[in-house]
Amino acid sequence: MSKINIAIDGYSSTGKSTIAKLIAKHFSFTYIDTGAMYRCLTLFGMRNGWITDGEIDEPAICANLDKVKVTFGDSKGKSLVFLNSEDVSDEIRSMAVSQKVSVISQIKEVREYLVHLQQELGMDKGVVMDGRDIGSVVFPTAQLKLFITASPKIRARRRFDELKGKGVTVDYDTVCDNLQKRDSMDTSRIESPLIQTDDAVLFDNSNLSPEEQMRMLISLVQCRIS
Repeated sequence: MSKINIAIDGYSSTGKSTIAKLIAKHFSFTYIDTGAMYRCLTLFGMRNGWITDGEIDEPAICANLDKVKVTFGDSKGKSLVFLNSEDVSDEIRSMAVSQKVSVISQIKEVREYLVHLQQELGMDKGVVMDGRDIGSVVFPTAQLKLFITASPKIRARRRFDELKGKGVTVDYDTVCDNLQKRDSMDTSRIESPLIQTDDAVLFDNSNLSPEEQMRMLISLVQCRIS
């Protein structure tokens, strides 16, 4: 089977990562969660006091980018994310990190550093990568580009249910507000804004079951591989 690179972009809480993981598993490709890379860097900055509620120390963050090593693993079917060899899979999904990650991802030096790492991972093809600028910046020549979307209310409900399922105490309005702010920041930032490229396939999964969307996506990928 031929290998292709698949770029998946879209808004928060549209299921991009879940979709990417399932496609990668089905076709025995490598899955790379770029959002987790930005979240790890955000967590690293928070732990070192460079990212607080009051300010963000950009010079300190940029000066220490090479100290952040993000790796991925798997345990009993669960994808794991490691920050300097520490499993931070759950911690990087916290609301505290979610409220800061879009701000950090706007920093030019941060994006350039992580984009370089991401491009290296896709040099041999056979990679499924999801994020905000994969089709436009990281893999502009990807053989398949998907832009995932869903209605804001449905996205907020999915995120709320996900957090509640993990035992996180949070209210629905806070989740809605966070998603709206992230959407605005992601689409309006100067550095690599979230856009749907002209050659990307728009995929709205608002009213699709997981089974329905995977049948459609697997068929689409198979056509591109052929």
